[in-house]
Amino acid sequence: MGQNQNTQPPVVEIDHVSKRFAKVLANHDVSIELHKGEVVALLGENGAGKSTIMNILYGIYHMTSGEIRIDGVKQTINTPRDAMGLGIAMIQQHFSLVDAHTVTENIILGNVKGRIDYGEEERKVQELSDRYHFGVSAGAKVGDLPVGMQQKVEIMKALYRDARILIMDEPTAVLMPQEIDTLMEFIRSFVAEGNSVFFITHKMREVMQVADRIVIMRNGEVSGTVRKSEVQMEDLARLMIGRDLEELNRPAHDEKKEQVRLQVSHVTAARKNEPPLLQDLNFEIHAGEILGVAGVSGNGQDSLCELLYGALDPTSGSITLDGTDITHMNVAQHIALGIGYCASDRHRYGMVANMSLSENMMLKSSYLHRWDRGGWIRWKSVDDYTQDKITQYTIKAPDPSVTIGSLSGGNQQKAVVAREVDMGKNFVIFDQPTRGLDLGAINYVHKTILGEREAGKSILLVSTELSEIFTLSDRIAVICEGRFMGIFRNGELNTEQIGLLMAGVPLERIPDAEDKKTGKEDGIDA
Repeated sequence: MGQNQNTQPPVVEIDHVSKRFAKVLANHDVSIELHKGEVVALLGENGAGKSTIMNILYGIYHMTSGEIRIDGVKQTINTPRDAMGLGIAMIQQHFSLVDAHTVTENIILGNVKGRIDYGEEERKVQELSDRYHFGVSAGAKVGDLPVGMQQKVEIMKALYRDARILIMDEPTAVLMPQEIDTLMEFIRSFVAEGNSVFFITHKMREVMQVADRIVIMRNGEVSGTVRKSEVQMEDLARLMIGRDLEELNRPAHDEKKEQVRLQVSHVTAARKNEPPLLQDLNFEIHAGEILGVAGVSGNGQDSLCELLYGALDPTSGSITLDGTDITHMNVAQHIALGIGYCASDRHRYGMVANMSLSENMMLKSSYLHRWDRGGWIRWKSVDDYTQDKITQYTIKAPDPSVTIGSLSGGNQQKAVVAREVDMGKNFVIFDQPTRGLDLGAINYVHKTILGEREAGKSILLVSTELSEIFTLSDRIAVICEGRFMGIFRNGELNTEQIGLLMAGVPLERIPDAEDKKTGKEDGIDA
């Protein structure tokens, strides 16, 4: 990286490309170059057109006007197969993997014809994993792998096809800090071999760590291009969102003065003949308090959220909300009690892509008689409510009638957060609430979460972003293999100590941490 790019022609030239979707002009007159051995980062708020222009390059969308040149030659890219034939591969936020197949089977699927020497293919895949220090076993079943490992399988699929131009759309959104370091090392190695990368992200630190040039997009247009050496992180934030970020204020919280709203006592959840999903969890959340849950992805966070929302029945133990036993209540009963759940996988649990924004906003409250009169839905009220949320959360949507699936990922997430905050009158569960969002949207969601805390709601915040946990939480619970390693007041342990607990290192083996613990030995909060 960092070589003089002017001595050779660009490997990719996106020249005056525009794209229109019915009511929406997604890209307007976009021109971007990518050179050999270079990383170009695309920055911009959600809906700025970053993913759209890359989907055009990869053949998923077709441009309305403009042209694309690869190695100086004009190309018509109608399908991803066309793009792959030109050495272009895209690592998207949502993986295209078959859970029931092994890593090797996923990688060779569609790429190998005729009689297959499976042992030889598995050896090649393992060599690929070892070469880039991915730590992925070629024979492992994809469905058994955590999401960070699955992303590496997607990258290996591209490398197997000899891709020389990688498009990476929010590649670190699902990764832990240690995995991010591995990814960055891979990108450095990849471009050092003469390959090139488009890197879509909203994280300033990663841009400064890996990019050579930075393209800032706003409202579907390129608003500026800078070299990394010319800017600071603060400048990038201002260029990206067009304003300074609002300063967050989290006043001190004294849980002794606040009522206990949620009480979880000796809760275990396990399926027959399988290891426990959750083991002997004991904690409480007070009114006006945020309990952050830190952990490596796949260590029981999703199960914890489902348990508290009624989607997972505990094997033993009890759960109470404001003194009411909710241990074995179903999801509908949890919703009626004022519990909101912003799930990490919004596509699976938070929205119906083909439904309108209005339909999605009333989806979970349809049976509560909030929107009907005499058995008829009051659609004008629903539309007015949805329009208010579009305005309040700055959701980039023309009107409430558009399908939520037509919006960018970040705007989908804003809509889900808006609905769940409204549904959660007493207790709100946020599982990765800012995954894939840009700085401006993250700032707004953080402000929203703190506002709900000030309103007296109890909040469980699950995040793999330690910076987010430290910014918002009053107390931090560290989870590993379905068990809490301890619960600590924010500031009692540093990032390194929390990271060691996340990796399963017992508290007594962590320097200067043993006297910090606020709970008992099994992680019960005092």
